Amino acid sequence: MTEFLTWQITLPLALASLLLGYLLGSIPFGLLLTRAAGLGDVRKIGSGNIGATNVLRTGNRKLALATLLLDAFKGTAAVLLADAAFGAEAGLIAGFAAFLGHLFPVWLGFKGGKGVATYIGILLGLAPWMVVVFAVIWLTIAFLSRYSSLSALVATLVIPVALWILGAEKVALVLALMTIITWWKHKPNIERLILGTESKIGKKG
Repeated sequence: MTEFLTWQITLPLALASLLLGYLLGSIPFGLLLTRAAGLGDVRKIGSGNIGATNVLRTGNRKLALATLLLDAFKGTAAVLLADAAFGAEAGLIAGFAAFLGHLFPVWLGFKGGKGVATYIGILLGLAPWMVVVFAVIWLTIAFLSRYSSLSALVATLVIPVALWILGAEKVALVLALMTIITWWKHKPNIERLILGTESKIGKKG
């Protein structure tokens, strides 16, 4: 129960991991891809976010899928690169920093996406087997409700609890912090879910 309180990484390596993770996470793939495809600024449609769900509102499914994969894999890359260079704790720190980078990219005035795809990518780097759990939960809730936001909220809530039960305390701590931030970033979605006005999967912006 005290594993998550004991960290062996040195401050310089922790800072290096933070910088590496943040820079990778802050790459705004949704914006870059839609602009390259001649679709303009994705921030001016739908929710105004740069993530895959909003890119899907352009009607271009291939771009949305590419955004999803790239936003996820930048999180995975941050974890694996820092882990390989500085150790497992560095991977945890870099993953968390990549998540913050996606949500608050310096290049876009600290206004980024909501982080679900990057969350999944970081989870893939830290605890690959849990991605299957996340996917099953997301797909089940999405099938029943047709709400992408609700699916993500439920999945991100379950994952840290499952990791803690399995004994991966440090990973659970990092994912729990990411879950709290994810729910905070989804506050407008939660309000719309309560009111019944949230957009359903497949609806264009």
